[in-house]
Amino acid sequence: MVGSYSCFLIVCKDQIDVCLKQRTPNPRESAIPGAAKELTNALGIVILSRGKCGLSKCTTRYLVSMATADLLVIITQIILTRLKYYYFPSSFLDITPLCNIRILLILVATDCSVWFTVAFSFDRFVAICCNELRRNLCTGKTATVILGTTFILLCIQNIPFYLTYEPGVIIDNVPWYCNIKPGYFTEPLWVGLDWFDTIITPLLPFALILLLNTLTVRHILLASRVRKGLKFQNNGGNNSDPEMESRRKSVILLFTISTTFILLWLVNVIEFFYYIITGKNTTDYTLPESIFQQVGYMLLNLSCCTNTFIYGVTQSKFREQLRNVLTYPVTSIIQVINKQNN
Repeated sequence: MVGSYSCFLIVCKDQIDVCLKQRTPNPRESAIPGAAKELTNALGIVILSRGKCGLSKCTTRYLVSMATADLLVIITQIILTRLKYYYFPSSFLDITPLCNIRILLILVATDCSVWFTVAFSFDRFVAICCNELRRNLCTGKTATVILGTTFILLCIQNIPFYLTYEPGVIIDNVPWYCNIKPGYFTEPLWVGLDWFDTIITPLLPFALILLLNTLTVRHILLASRVRKGLKFQNNGGNNSDPEMESRRKSVILLFTISTTFILLWLVNVIEFFYYIITGKNTTDYTLPESIFQQVGYMLLNLSCCTNTFIYGVTQSKFREQLRNVLTYPVTSIIQVINKQNN
């Protein structure tokens, strides 16, 4: 049994290097999108951290944490793994302890990216559907505690995977590279851990996000009918409803992020169940099953840079702040030139 992450972290037999289980692309094709993803996430973190997007402290901390986790995925998975494989095929990062740490960082960063999205969905569910709990749970302090606790638990949960690799070769008493231990695929303890890891990410988050969004939609539809009925009785329904307008913006942001997460992870989940049912795990990249698998991994990488675009599409104040950040160098140069002319 090969789980969701052990499935795409394998040993390249020809190069004896841990890499993503994907068809090897041109290094320029990886470097340019990788740099673009870093830039978009860094911009999102900077803009959201300034607190000028009209969002509450609670929402801002969740969004900043999600963007930070996505940025860490890009650094560990694309820069320290993929680009390193192209430009620095043999470096100090290939020493077995560092190689293990690199894999551990990929797993933790990816899990954080997923579970921070779940935490944000839960926070919005409480804010919209649970008025009694909203005052205590939807605060900046509570968000910090939830995010910190989630991070610590995910680190603990992934520590055993540090022990699943062994040196590929020993040179001058220095262990190099990472090979998955053969017992990982047969010993009951490791097989059980792999199943647990797969349930934790992405199966359980998938189910929780669908459940939370379904309950949120149900609550919104019921509340909307009641408010429309009361408003019609009071003033004929001619005046706007600020409460519903504010809630609408929050829901659009929540559903856009959640739907994007589900769609980008859907191929990977389908591929996982296909493997469970058929037992096929081909390395022939010309077969449809393998192409489908590679598309799933590509979408997972893509999911690390979509949130910033979502903020820009759904939040007008975020677009305004983004415009200010992008035009700041130009406006500064113009101001300097004007001062010199005067």
